[in-house]
Amino acid sequence: MEYDTFPLRIRYEYEQTPGITPQYAHGVWGGINSQGEVEINFYTESDKLPPYSERLVAADGSFGHEMSPQENNIKIITRHIHSKVILNYHTARDILDWLAEKVETLDMEGEASPFDFDGEKDREQ
Repeated sequence: MEYDTFPLRIRYEYEQTPGITPQYAHGVWGGINSQGEVEINFYTESDKLPPYSERLVAADGSFGHEMSPQENNIKIITRHIHSKVILNYHTARDILDWLAEKVETLDMEGEASPFDFDGEKDREQ
């Protein structure tokens, strides 16, 4: 069957994988891979857990404070990569435009903004 005209509309319907959970991200790490695609690794950060901790026990059986080994002058942060997204050039450009639009909405000032990040609207009422 040959089509002489294009459809008037295209409808996108959305489905979610069962059990999908939202992921919070503190940051992203990545770059361009060997295939020329953008690799994005989303992560959350937390203080590194010590390999162990100990408490001294006094002669009367009471516990002292908890101690763990530490390296002097070094704070270790663990970055847990929870999601990897690989994008081709066109999709990366589309996401860049989409994200810029969302950030621009968040940057709006005054009564036109649908969002209030500093609580000023609440204080005015």
